[in-house]
Amino acid sequence: MSDTFPMVYLARHGETAWTITGQHTGLTDLPLTERGESNARRLGPRMAGIAFAKVFTSPLQRARRTCELAGFAQAAELDGDLVEWNYGRYEGKRTIDILRERPDWQLFRDGCPDGESPKQIADRADRVVARLRRVGGNVLLFSSGHFLRVLATRWIGIQAIHGEALMLSTASLSSLSYENNFSQPAISLWNDDRHVLPSNGVERSPTRQHASV
Repeated sequence: MSDTFPMVYLARHGETAWTITGQHTGLTDLPLTERGESNARRLGPRMAGIAFAKVFTSPLQRARRTCELAGFAQAAELDGDLVEWNYGRYEGKRTIDILRERPDWQLFRDGCPDGESPKQIADRADRVVARLRRVGGNVLLFSSGHFLRVLATRWIGIQAIHGEALMLSTASLSSLSYENNFSQPAISLWNDDRHVLPSNGVERSPTRQHASV
């Protein structure tokens, strides 16, 4: 990948109470936990020295607070298309509980009753992709896990269902760019969490290997 291509950096929000319990958190506007705030602060140094033409954040407080703690609040613009998947009747439920009712349910294939379908969230992601490609420089986004997974699929032109294969941790950093030319969009970094403080509070071993930003 050439360094001449612009990069789109994806920052997932920090930990909330429901990310700990595994509850689906769509439009419920939860704050970050103390650990979530600590890890949000750690995102800032990861991006030191990178010039961003635009910074966008979901209006939900978990993304806005992550953006603020990472040091980008003054540059950030709110974008309603960056909110998390609307889970409808599955809001607040854990996957294990949904599967008791619907054993064959898959979010990225089936969507949520009274919430968004995969096509609806893919259409939303497509609007974001179109805006990103008009910027002409590096961009930083703060959003939520399932939406960012769909965004990555739509960036490279594949169906949203493939987002099920892209795991994404809280306060992680990913990036999108291009391979050899602008007709070859690519995922250049995914789910990098080397900066994140684990739940036990112990720093990660420096021998752990990651791709570099």
